[in-house]
Amino acid sequence: MRTARIERKTHETDIFVEVNLDGTGQFDVSTGIGFLDHMVEQFSRHSLIDLTCRINGDLHVDQHHTTEDCALAIGQAIVQALGDKGGIVRYGHAYSPMDETLSRVAVDISGRPFLVWKAAFSQPRLGEMDTELFEHWFHSIAQTAGLTLHIELLYGANNHHICESIYKGFARAMRSAVEIDPRKQGAIPSTKGVLGG
Repeated sequence: MRTARIERKTHETDIFVEVNLDGTGQFDVSTGIGFLDHMVEQFSRHSLIDLTCRINGDLHVDQHHTTEDCALAIGQAIVQALGDKGGIVRYGHAYSPMDETLSRVAVDISGRPFLVWKAAFSQPRLGEMDTELFEHWFHSIAQTAGLTLHIELLYGANNHHICESIYKGFARAMRSAVEIDPRKQGAIPSTKGVLGG
């Protein structure tokens, strides 16, 4: 089983993350930010990556450190669970409709972190969460998981639908990308023989 655990304690957050890339989408998420919990749970359920994510953060300051460290730790756990990435599909993409909203997400587990973000929100908060932090969450997970990640809102009006569409699209793209392709027989999916750099 491709699993990993990350535990980290700083002056800003105390975090525990565990992933199983070959899971069934079971989750145990508690970040202290209700809407972030909802989105991370969507990621787990639709990627089929089992995920535990528990954070005690300095929410008396603001939500930035908790949101950032959530994504950083999940990304670290994913890349650790992937190992040398031998045999993975590597690429994934998804069109993700939710009512009036449609998002497109494409990912390459390239080892070269890069985020293209073409989405915007028309309100500053969803629940108690600052909407500006969603782009930062995806930037942070791309950095530590080594993802080339393109996220584009094609159209949409409802801010909740926009955010959920993006997270579900990311989940489905990652589900495809982390899958083991038996035809590759464990080979690294790059002509260089290594991913990254």
